[in-house]
Parts: sequence; structure tokens; C-alpha cells
Amino acid sequence: MKRSLLNVKKIIQSLIFMFLVNSCSVIPHFSKTLEKYDKTETGLDVLYKSNFDILKGKRIGLITNQTGLNKELIQNIDLFLNSNDIDVKAIFSPEHGFKGTEVAGKKLEDKKDESSGLVFYSLYGKTKKPTTKMLRNIDVLVFDIQDIGIRSYTYISTMGLAMRAAAENNVKFVVLDRPNPLGGLRVEGNILDVATKSFIGMYPIPYVYGLTCGELALFINNEIFKENEKCILEVVKMNHWSRDKLFNNTYLSWIPTSPHVPNQETPFYMVSTGALGELGVFSVGVGYTNPFQVIAAPWIDAKLMSEKMNNLEIRGVTFRPINFTPYYAIYKDTLIGGVQIHFSEIDQVNLFLLQLSFLQEHNKLYPDKNPYKLSSPQSLTMYDKAMGSFSFKKTLLSSDGYTRLKEDIDKDVAEFIKISKKYYLYE
Repeated sequence: MKRSLLNVKKIIQSLIFMFLVNSCSVIPHFSKTLEKYDKTETGLDVLYKSNFDILKGKRIGLITNQTGLNKELIQNIDLFLNSNDIDVKAIFSPEHGFKGTEVAGKKLEDKKDESSGLVFYSLYGKTKKPTTKMLRNIDVLVFDIQDIGIRSYTYISTMGLAMRAAAENNVKFVVLDRPNPLGGLRVEGNILDVATKSFIGMYPIPYVYGLTCGELALFINNEIFKENEKCILEVVKMNHWSRDKLFNNTYLSWIPTSPHVPNQETPFYMVSTGALGELGVFSVGVGYTNPFQVIAAPWIDAKLMSEKMNNLEIRGVTFRPINFTPYYAIYKDTLIGGVQIHFSEIDQVNLFLLQLSFLQEHNKLYPDKNPYKLSSPQSLTMYDKAMGSFSFKKTLLSSDGYTRLKEDIDKDVAEFIKISKKYYLYE
């Protein structure tokens, strides 16, 4: 009897184990097996290990924000100020300010820190480009900001304008490289039409460009700038980063890069919905608990919309019906419905095309709710700038619009990858 009970117990344990293994295998994930990777050392970590060798005896201007931390979460400014070999003269900060707390679009003023005597210049206020006066006592401009790998995120525009200023004022430009949270293999979206060029889309690159900040700086300096515009550029490479690494695989701590990018998964959702949010017609979750994970509006039947999206059978993603009431931003205090995006095989999903798929299905279900007619002129302009194209609106409303856009985008991606490979610093 005891032996029978023991056998039954073993069978139950085996069944439980099998259940747990199978359950784990379907949990959505954004990373590969962590054990195969070494902990990434950012450009800041590498520079610190070298005792600031390339900056010794130089007067430094540091372009940074709250993300400029080393692997022990010590701010770069503190590391710089504690060194006797370099002289920090000024700090420059991008959109959202040095602490990353300011809302998108808010213009910021310069400030002086009384304790250190340092001037904190805003590159998102009276000027977006360092002036000759700001650079008067500086030998080297150092850029150390965590980017998210998306063209419409303004930190890379700040970098490019600062590179131009460095060239004009005979100042060396150094990029302390950091991981691209989307990895170095994902390239998606159309190449920006220069007619839409703005601070939220400054370079003719795809929406997702698959480069680190250092690699992008090399691309800009060599492929976009004219010969007389090029700066003296040096990139401090990372250790233990490879193109297949998502941020999860770096073992680094994620610091929110701006108020609505709270975690390392957010950039994936931003690619899928961010530009769509510029229309001011759909809520993409900004103002609720899941920024960029949803697409919703008061007239959308959540169940019906999710069924239509799931019927597309897009591999690696499922759309769940969701109803919620935003706490702020568009549709504040209004119950709205739509879809929530759930990734299961992130490597299989073309993130940029998800928003186009949604618009295609939305237009079929709600032809009287043309989002481009519901949008304000100002919001439409922002949408065009974010998308990097004036033609998307008209094309998407045609019956074969999605197919035509996808074909054009695929051509853009192939051409960009061929050129950008020249500037890869990592395998």
C-alpha cells in the first residue's frame, strides 16, 4: 500500500513538473537565455576603468541626463568631478531636462548649480544646439545618454546638433556608447523624407535604425554631414555587447529615459504605437498604466477590434480587448475601448507595421472615423514628422495601401542596412 502511494506521489510530482515546464515555455519574453551573456560595460564604465585616459588635461562639457550612470548606478558627473585629471566646465541636458522629469515639449531654462559652480545648459530651451559662448572654455564635448533606438526620440537629434557645434568650434566630440534596447539586428520603417525633417526626425534613417548611439554618430558624421561639417569624433566602445543583445541581456539596470518610458520593454511598444499617438485621436496608453501598449478610442468596440486584429494572424503578437479610463492626457476621465498588445515572440514581429495594420482594420470597421480628418492640423503635422513622410496618410486610406507601404519600407530597410554596416562597432 505504501509503495502504491509512493508511486502515485511520484506520478503527481512528474505531472506537476511537466505542467510547470510547459507553462513557462509560453510566457511572453523579450530576451534570449541570459546565461550566455557577460555583463555589459558601457562606454562610461570603460572610460572610468581607463582612468579617463582620453580626457586627461582637457576641459570637458558633458551632455547627459539621469540615464548617465555607470554599472554601479553612480552618476557620470560625480565620477568626472572626483577625478583630478579632468576639468568639467559645463553640463548640457536634452529634452525632459537633466533629471528626466519634465514633460515632452516643455522648454527648459539654463541653471547654475551653486554647490559645484557648474552651469547646466538646456539644449531644449532657447537653443537646441550648443552656442559658441557655451563652448568657449571647452576642449571636448562628451555625449553620455541612454537612447532607445527610435528615430523620433529627440536625444539623437540633440547629439547630431552638438556634433555640428563641436565641428564649428574646433571641439572634439566623444560618445560614451550604450546599448540599443531594441538590439542591433532590428531595422524597421521607412527612411525619413528630408521634406519632413524636424527635431523629432532629423536624419534620413529608418524609424528603427539598429545602431548604438556611437555607431549612429559615425553614420551621421560620414554619411550625412558634408566634409566641412564633420567633427573630430571618437567613440568609447562598450565591452560585452553584441548585436543580438536586447537590454534584458546586458544585466544593466534600466533607468527611465523619459517620463513615459518606465521600463526596458517600452521602446518595443513605442515603435508599434508612438507615431499613431501623435494624431491626438487614439489613446496609446499615455495617461494610463500601460504607456504605448494600447490603441483605444471612445467609439471602438474592444472585442470586435481585437477579433479583427487577431484574424490577421500576425506571428508573435496577440491583441487583447481592453476598456479603461485614462487618468490624464487624451480622453481623461472617459471610458474608452481598444486593443492591448501582447508579445510572445518578439523576434518575429515587425513592430512598425503593427500600427499600419491597426489603421487598416480600423478604417474598415469605422469608415466614418477617419483619423486624419479627426486630427487637428497641428497634430497632423506632428504625425507626418514622426512618420517621416507626407504620403502615408493618403496611401493608408487606399484599398492596397498597406501592401504598397510595406514594399517601399522593405526596400528602404535593405538599402540602409547595406550602408550602415560600414559603421558597426560590434558583431
